[in-house]
Amino acid sequence: MEQLIEFTINHPMLIGAFVVLLIALVATEARKGGKSVSVHEATRLVNQDGAVFLDVREKKDFNTGHMVDAVNIPLARLKERAVEIDKYKTKPVIVVDAMGQHSGSAAKILKDAGFENVVRLKGGVSTWQADNLPLVS
Repeated sequence: MEQLIEFTINHPMLIGAFVVLLIALVATEARKGGKSVSVHEATRLVNQDGAVFLDVREKKDFNTGHMVDAVNIPLARLKERAVEIDKYKTKPVIVVDAMGQHSGSAAKILKDAGFENVVRLKGGVSTWQADNLPLVS
């Protein structure tokens, strides 16, 4: 710990540059994927606005458990298969992955493809399970 404090004192420009870059990275990632919603907001979107879950996990992970009526298109194939969900372009699309780490990239792909209302599920399927919400196999 002493070495960290000493390094910080001796290299304020490096520390300042690191902090600025870290803030820029966080801001860029947050903007790229769009808005995040909680499991409660996602449930409301499905029940009131007819939203659809888009699960971007691989097929084997999807088959172990997913939201009711979720559509599965793995992230690696989303650009080429986005036309499969064109009928949802005007409806809310909730992007879901395992823990929320890839949903931002998927949301950006969908927005670039013309989808109007794309949101990400905070924490992905793991948060859904933690809140004891149902999954189907």
